[in-house]
Amino acid sequence: MRSNATSSRRDFCRITAAAILTRPLTGFAAPQAATGARPKVLTADESLRDLVAGNERFVKGQTINPRRGPSDFSALEKGQYPQAVVIIAGVNDVYQGRAVDHVTAQLDAMYARARAAGIPVIAGTIVPYNTATADQNARMHAINTWIRRFAHENPGDVWCADTRLAAAEPGDIDRLSGSPDGLHPDIDGYRRMADALAPVIGAALPTIR
Repeated sequence: MRSNATSSRRDFCRITAAAILTRPLTGFAAPQAATGARPKVLTADESLRDLVAGNERFVKGQTINPRRGPSDFSALEKGQYPQAVVIIAGVNDVYQGRAVDHVTAQLDAMYARARAAGIPVIAGTIVPYNTATADQNARMHAINTWIRRFAHENPGDVWCADTRLAAAEPGDIDRLSGSPDGLHPDIDGYRRMADALAPVIGAALPTIR
């Protein structure tokens, strides 16, 4: 039983490593060369700087993290022992025209992998972007409703944090309160998202088995 749980956790870490390489999160490890040394843990400021830089490259059509390859995934995976995982995903799918059912199926699969590994899930709602059409906003709202319902129906495994509300303009849930490019939150927006996530993560941590 323990061996299966360990294997499942490592399998899930391989997936989360892919996300972290493109969207570093506070407290997760940054990959180093395969020297056997434990990967370095990013500080909050380092994570935010890396995230903003990746967003800038994305807008320019460049590779988000051009210096990170397959060996980095392996090094990062070995350094991951998460107590919880934060999943904020789906906005790019909506941007690319994918249907609500496609996005919720992908989220369901990610949540399931985390739950199978015994890792509590903090599910963030999709954050707005200022160029979204009425149809894109409608799809994001539908997905966010699904996320909230999923968390409500799976207590003890999945918690919802309203990261959209945190990043949005007061009085306009469909616009970012600040943005350098109209697509991504500014630094203050990311900090407010973190403020929204912190108490939810705190609520999830006591349930760790």
